[in-house]
Amino acid sequence: MSEALHGQLHRVQTFLAVVDFASYTRAAQYLGISKAMASLHIKALEQALATTLLIRTTRHVALTETGQDLYDEFKGIVANIDTAFDNVLHGRNRVTGKLRISSTAEYAETFILPILPLFTARYPEVRLSYHFNSSLNDLVAEKLDLVIRLGHLPDSGFKGRKLADYAITLVASPGVFEGGTPAQPEDLGELPWIGNSNLAGPASWTFSHPRRGEVEVRVNPGHESNSATAIRALAVAGLGLAVLPEWVVLDDLANGRLVRVLPEYRLATQPVHVLFPNTAHLPRKSRVFIDFLAEHLGR
Repeated sequence: MSEALHGQLHRVQTFLAVVDFASYTRAAQYLGISKAMASLHIKALEQALATTLLIRTTRHVALTETGQDLYDEFKGIVANIDTAFDNVLHGRNRVTGKLRISSTAEYAETFILPILPLFTARYPEVRLSYHFNSSLNDLVAEKLDLVIRLGHLPDSGFKGRKLADYAITLVASPGVFEGGTPAQPEDLGELPWIGNSNLAGPASWTFSHPRRGEVEVRVNPGHESNSATAIRALAVAGLGLAVLPEWVVLDDLANGRLVRVLPEYRLATQPVHVLFPNTAHLPRKSRVFIDFLAEHLGR
């Protein structure tokens, strides 16, 4: 490989990283170079192509139309290189490499972590790197291979596969109802609530009854968290009503720390998805793990 080509590949690698991270600083940290060097790489690439690829402001980095074309072209080339290596390993009946995964801690501890020894026994050359998070941003920014996410997801550029459904339930500490237990969903709006900050838009829940039909209730949470563990703890402490995955609160319901609110009503089950980058060629390590999850989680 000529020195000139080697230099251009470094510049393209920097360009891809800056776009993926939407930051010169984070791209430089990931590549192990200085921010100034990352900037020089982009300028040199733009000079070589005689065009502007990135528009940099104080808050973010945006692609020009030419920059978008270059990004799409080179992401495809990188995917093809990865696939070529993967195919060689596949031909020898091997699945290898580091698999970077993310999910919420609560779901992982109950459903994912207990079955990982089965996966590593089946594919002993795969090294697992597990991250706890509930955001979609980490799929690109943290260079993860797969993320497992709960609930209905916003539109995104990622591909996904549904793995399972789970029940959610409205709970509260018995001490919340000093003024009387609510009899109808319409009675819930004036009570204190603990919200989930991962949810987009105004908080509202649709309660379903086998005879009375559906009722939508809009609520204004006074407290909130992005962690089911924290929301559960706040509910146990008596700070308000909370909608939580049923598996998170089963022990609390059994020992009376929490009670079901309006037990005759039901909330719709929520989906579990595994999401992965929207690329033409998914690495074999990712494909086998997705199939493994589907096998063990019920779909």
